[in-house]
Amino acid sequence: MPTPPPADVIEPHIWTDEIQTRAEFDRRLATGSLVGLTVQGLRLDLAPVPDLTEIDVAGTLFVGCRFASRQVGADLVRRGANVVPPFSRLPYPTQPSHLYTPEDLAAGFTEGGFAAMYDSRIYAHFRAHGGAMPDVREALCQRLHDHGVDNALADATRAWLSTHGPQSVVGVMGGHAVRRGSEPYRTAAVLGWELARAHRLVVTGGGPGVMEAANLGAYLSTRPVEDLTAAIDLLATAPDYTDHDRYTAAALRVRELYGRSVSPPVNGTEPVTAYRADSAALTTGDLDWAGCGGLAVPTWLYGHEPANLFAGRIAKYFSNAIREDTILRLARGGIVFAPGRAGTVQEVFQAATKTYYGTDGVSGAYVFLDRAYWTTELPVESLLRPLLATSPSGDLSDTVHLTDDVHEAVRLLTA
Repeated sequence: MPTPPPADVIEPHIWTDEIQTRAEFDRRLATGSLVGLTVQGLRLDLAPVPDLTEIDVAGTLFVGCRFASRQVGADLVRRGANVVPPFSRLPYPTQPSHLYTPEDLAAGFTEGGFAAMYDSRIYAHFRAHGGAMPDVREALCQRLHDHGVDNALADATRAWLSTHGPQSVVGVMGGHAVRRGSEPYRTAAVLGWELARAHRLVVTGGGPGVMEAANLGAYLSTRPVEDLTAAIDLLATAPDYTDHDRYTAAALRVRELYGRSVSPPVNGTEPVTAYRADSAALTTGDLDWAGCGGLAVPTWLYGHEPANLFAGRIAKYFSNAIREDTILRLARGGIVFAPGRAGTVQEVFQAATKTYYGTDGVSGAYVFLDRAYWTTELPVESLLRPLLATSPSGDLSDTVHLTDDVHEAVRLLTA
């Protein structure tokens, strides 16, 4: 029988030998030594271009960094460094230094529509190079990218977790085909709105439907519920995600009306100050990216679906398996399962496996929205309760809750 991994395996680690900002790089450079450090994704070809000729670089790893010339990289290798340069002809960074923002993924839409978006261009490249079964070169590039996202995600969530704890992160899962303006969509949006107002970090799979709705609610959590209703009504003019251009245009229109909630990361670091739509500054304690849309964790495996543009930060992966595990690992404060089909049911039992064995530590409540759906149409409760009752950690069947009331769902997750 499997047992939980040792605590040091699942606890977040802080690596002090990684350099991800130019400011930290310059500080280390002034000491004359970069020995044993890892330098990630920095533009070392931009002014002021650093002079590395007299710097000790024995064992230094440069990953995805750009240098003023190839000779600089070659000289570093001759002097004992390891250099993994950014691969050429890629539309995505080899080693991203920060999570994506909605502005990043939507770039190009205004000029050329959905096909010209940064997000769409990466998906086109992904498909052209084998999709889920890429060639060797592309596979290596994708793995480096996804590791960079892993690292950026740890950096982005560290401050939130240290302040609020792992039980403050709540996952929201459900059908991707739920249409904007429908009752399930509105319910998920209110759920996200209330959770964010209760200082919970909302995490979704970053797709359309229930996932977009939950991030939308969190995005507008500082505004009255009437604004949320108005935003949904506007989005409902383009309800179907398969109508890519209209669907994306409506999302960008909502963002235009309600403003960008937080500043994008600068030089790989999170901003100290956030901004409302009226440009009034707020301290990070009042309003940060986590409370302005929460987190989305999508994948380019489903790149045919429009990007969810309401999350505060977007950890987008090529690997769907890593992405799914990441969502469930983060959501230690519980998970809401809105009605969905095969993908949602898979996530229910993938999450249940983690809870059963305590793989990622203590789990929060499993809240199933729509009692009839989860007991009659897809009766997963009848399997889940007996399974969790036999957990090596004891009877965990009381973590399962069914409700038709979104307010009760929030109470169960915030009590």
